Amino acid sequence: MQFVDEASIIVEAGKGGNGCLSFRREKYVPKGGPDGGDGGHGGSVYLIGDDSLNTLIDFKYQRFYKAENGQGGMGRQMSGKAGEDLHVKVPVGTTVIDEDTLEVIADVTEIGQVVLVAEGGRRGLGNIHFKSSTNRAPRRTTPGTEGDRRNLRLEMKVMADVGLLGMPNAGKSTLIRSVSAAKPKVANYPFTTLVPNLGVVKLGMHEHFVMADVPGLIEGASDGAGLGLRFLKHLTRTRLLFHVVDIAPFDESDPVEAAKAIVRELGQFSPALSERPRWLVLNKFDLLPEEEREARANAVIEALDWQGPVFQISAISSEGTDKLVQAAHRWLTEQQRLENEDEEAFEREQEMRRRMEEEAVARTEARLGHRRKKRDAEDDDDFDDDEYDVDVEYAP
Repeated sequence: MQFVDEASIIVEAGKGGNGCLSFRREKYVPKGGPDGGDGGHGGSVYLIGDDSLNTLIDFKYQRFYKAENGQGGMGRQMSGKAGEDLHVKVPVGTTVIDEDTLEVIADVTEIGQVVLVAEGGRRGLGNIHFKSSTNRAPRRTTPGTEGDRRNLRLEMKVMADVGLLGMPNAGKSTLIRSVSAAKPKVANYPFTTLVPNLGVVKLGMHEHFVMADVPGLIEGASDGAGLGLRFLKHLTRTRLLFHVVDIAPFDESDPVEAAKAIVRELGQFSPALSERPRWLVLNKFDLLPEEEREARANAVIEALDWQGPVFQISAISSEGTDKLVQAAHRWLTEQQRLENEDEEAFEREQEMRRRMEEEAVARTEARLGHRRKKRDAEDDDDFDDDEYDVDVEYAP
């Protein structure tokens, strides 16, 4: 299945039914009076979080979603049938943005979460509502109102606890294969990973966390180079980042410079994301002689001036990976406990998420603005009628 994490759709709620203009006409019933019923409300459009979906590919082929119109009112004070609501399933982790106002309408983060994105039109009133002591035969009704119509931007971010960050070929996919049941493609060349991969790391009967692997970053990613920047947004929902560094690159490049390049690109993409807790994971130690490993690790740590946790692993042989995931699980459990018990810790996490959403909206606004500017430039006709005006001179 093709991985699609962005889509634009149009949603339109149903129109409310018109009120009915009717008078009671029955044999042997004089002065029947007005009996026009009300119309039915128009159907609304809702989005529902569904964990069975992991891509927005369905919205690539169907972009228009419309709820049912309300039925018009009828005589004998009969109301019209309300329009059927339309429920559209979206993957959990989808952010819904109004393309016209750039307002973030909702963040679908839970299974079964229901979000109203287009409200149905209100029903019209029949003439029975306008009867009075001075107007015994009203000919007044009201029409149903139009339903909301919106251009929406859907942006999906995978829901994971831990995100893998690093250069292409650093061993991120090998690591997620080693500690979970996920089986992303692994090969000895860069950009093997083309789309994000999720893996569930199980540590016991009821103990697990979700790990996300995204395409690797390269120098200049913030200017559009490579693939990683497009998918880096999937790490904004993670709580912890593993910065995977190839300690023995086959091209003999400098691991320190590679690590610094990742930090720079991360900061340019999202200052808030760069403040997330990040652990240094030095990978591919199996390629080094045992007597060189400690010295090589210390040199990298010292050159980076690294103050956080450091783990030395070999993802392909699973050496050191158990210690890594056990530590991550303990950290995640402790963070969850702190947020549940400490209001200040909870507020810090919410503020971090708000900042990242604001950055996401700013990126969306810049992208849409660039797209509109490009479209306007293409629509702009350079043909100038003045250049082809003909001056007519009349001879005397």
